[in-house]
Amino acid sequence: MRLSLYQVDAFSSRVFGGNPAAIVPLEIWLPADTMQAIAAENNLSETAFFVREGDGWALRWFTPTVEVDLCGHATLASAFIIFTKIASERDSVRFDSKSGPLTVTRQGDLLALDFPSWPPEPCPMPDGFAASMGKAPSQLLSARSYLAVYEHEEDVRALAPAMDRLAALGRSVIATAPGTSCDFVSRYFAPGKGIPEDPVTGSAHCTLTPYWAKRLGKTKLTARQISRRGGELVCEDQGARVSIAGRAALYLEGTIHV
Repeated sequence: MRLSLYQVDAFSSRVFGGNPAAIVPLEIWLPADTMQAIAAENNLSETAFFVREGDGWALRWFTPTVEVDLCGHATLASAFIIFTKIASERDSVRFDSKSGPLTVTRQGDLLALDFPSWPPEPCPMPDGFAASMGKAPSQLLSARSYLAVYEHEEDVRALAPAMDRLAALGRSVIATAPGTSCDFVSRYFAPGKGIPEDPVTGSAHCTLTPYWAKRLGKTKLTARQISRRGGELVCEDQGARVSIAGRAALYLEGTIHV
């Protein structure tokens, strides 16, 4: 079987930045173990598969080791491929997913994700958390991931977590702090899901956006994920939903044989 494959750098206006995602458009769903094997072979943080359903598409995401229920950068990358390769006349794309309906809309040169809001709540700090991160946060909160809040951007840049210890905690971790040239910065660690550090994590901003909107008293926010590759996001708190916008660049277009 021959399948088209695209590699897109999401949340970046240039190749070699942002977060790379592999995108595989399908006519019909493949067996889950085949999609997981493709994702493992691609060895990127996410591989997305989509199938046309009516006026929209059904969308699924796989890390190299597991299927996940939401991924921001691979959703943005999937919409980019639809806008540029499949349905260029469209201004919006609707996906059905394990996290419900997701819409991506063109906003000039930005693509804006309409995602659920996951506000964090304060939580106790697990034993060994500070040692796992290498530095204790000033506050720890929890939503679908831990949210570790630090005082300064340089605190987040300097983190060098012990990935084996972090994986043993059983939760992914978002580290965040006020930004020096944007509203806030973050890094994202998920070694338990096969992703030691994700370059740019759209879904993390489902938690970051409501947290920083409340803390800063503003609904529109600029953000940077300060991984080695780095990425830029424009976020808006909309109550039960968040808008997470960014750019994308096509790196690779090819065919895989399975």
